[in-house]
Amino acid sequence: MRRLGIWAGVVVLALVGGAYVARGEIALALMRRTAARTIFRDTIAALPDGLHVGLCGTGSPYPDPTRAGPCTAVIAGPRLFIVDAGRGATDVLARMGLQSRRIEAVLLTHFHSDHIDGLAQLAEQRWVVWRAQTPLVVMGPPGVERVVRGFDEAHALNGAYRTAHHGAAVAAPSAFGMRAEPFEVAAGVGVAVVHQRDGLRITAFAVNHAPVHPAVGYRFDYAGRSVVVSGDTGRSETLVRVASGADVLVHEAISPRLAAALDDTARTAGREDVSHVFRDPLSFHTTPWDAADEARRAQVHALVFTHFIPPLPARALEGPFLGDARARFSGLLFVGRDGDLFSLPADGGALRTENLLP
Repeated sequence: MRRLGIWAGVVVLALVGGAYVARGEIALALMRRTAARTIFRDTIAALPDGLHVGLCGTGSPYPDPTRAGPCTAVIAGPRLFIVDAGRGATDVLARMGLQSRRIEAVLLTHFHSDHIDGLAQLAEQRWVVWRAQTPLVVMGPPGVERVVRGFDEAHALNGAYRTAHHGAAVAAPSAFGMRAEPFEVAAGVGVAVVHQRDGLRITAFAVNHAPVHPAVGYRFDYAGRSVVVSGDTGRSETLVRVASGADVLVHEAISPRLAAALDDTARTAGREDVSHVFRDPLSFHTTPWDAADEARRAQVHALVFTHFIPPLPARALEGPFLGDARARFSGLLFVGRDGDLFSLPADGGALRTENLLP
């Protein structure tokens, strides 16, 4: 009987082991299938001609496991531009099938850490994965040169290692890092066309993010459609003027009510020394209802919120966050999420929305 028990145990172990091996093989097969569908997926190749907006990061400086740092992708026909590159944005872009090889330029709105701290990862993915032959172009107001120099210097040793790992044919030293292209927005005028080619016009405009200066937003016009990205800003008359008649306004937002809840939490915990972190941003960001008023005055067709301060860990918080914004703006209003894509067909047609994250 004892011998039978031993053999029974061996059989059970064999069955369990076999199941474990089979589970691993199934998982490997699923991994291969997922990789084939995602790693080299090219979403842009399948898009119709028009202007498209992808949210590659809807977060802010606050920790948020559900949202990457600030990042907005704008697609004009086959051309891809990225506005800001926060933490984790490169991962979201890849999951959306927005291949970094297509990026013509990154346009920075300003130089707060949460808007730039994903730049190096984005540049390296484009360089090594797609064998880029030129550095990543980074456009922005004065100061962008210093930002690019700093990132390139911080990653210089890493760049040499990558070339040593993969060879110059894959990681060409001449294509390492980034190349800054600064532009000026003249005081008093407040706007400047910073790119115009192949039917696409990109206009930078000054916004109110004091004490941060310079700080800009961007308007994209292509094929009869238009998109405005606010950047970080308080209420701005220049934004209202530049956004006039736009199809989509992508706007940051802060909720005083939710920020006050975090302020109270800090005070209750005896951390009055950090409670100001939750109060101070109210002076240089826009409430959802003020953004809704601006969208109404500018007569934009759709308002998309991003850069949420504080984070929204549950959808039930969207109502308290928005306040009466929906009542103030009669157009389409969206609470943006990472992976959202808003599509405007060339020369007319209704706005289409989907989420690209697998």
